[in-house]
Amino acid sequence: MLASVEGEKVSLIASVTADLTAKIKAGELVNHVAQQVGGKGGGRPDMAQAGGTQPGNLAAALASVKDWIAGKAA
Repeated sequence: MLASVEGEKVSLIASVTADLTAKIKAGELVNHVAQQVGGKGGGRPDMAQAGGTQPGNLAAALASVKDWIAGKAA
């Protein structure tokens, strides 16, 4: 998961290795983060992009990724 902020716009990209896409889909991951920053996105199981308009929420959204992945990988 990578993120950048320019002004009031958040850009997100998620990538998942091929051996993990059965459990963790990049599109679902990027949407999980995007919803927290006021956006949405999508893409392939191995790579997806999203955007948002609430950069103030980005740190918390990124912090939630570890637990989200742990829940999917279980």
